[in-house]
Amino acid sequence: MKLEGFGIFVCDMGAMIRFYRDVLGFGIRESEDTSNVYLEKDGTLFLLYGRRDFEKMTGRSFAYAKGIQGHTEIALGVENYAAVDRAYAETIAKGARGVMEPTTEPWGQRTCYIADPEGNLIEIGSFTP
Repeated sequence: MKLEGFGIFVCDMGAMIRFYRDVLGFGIRESEDTSNVYLEKDGTLFLLYGRRDFEKMTGRSFAYAKGIQGHTEIALGVENYAAVDRAYAETIAKGARGVMEPTTEPWGQRTCYIADPEGNLIEIGSFTP
């Protein structure tokens, strides 16, 4: 098997499209009223599925975390430590929720965390000083 992409299940498709397109720069050509959206970032397919549509398709209900949730993370890399700080400040200014300010970890990575409108965690980091 080959990993082709990954997806998340969303409640407010319009808000999520705007966040990933306008705040994080994911490539997208979908309107905000669609039920399933295919985004692309650096050659990786990223899918947004409408929760109700997915449940209808599968014929079952699912449980979803509320608030900022720690089940998964999306990891984005930038070129160096200074870029981590810039990316954090820029995404917060554009509406991302801050979870952890930029920090240099003992293992040598400078990293920070933000959350999308539905509470999914996004890490922005670099190992290059």
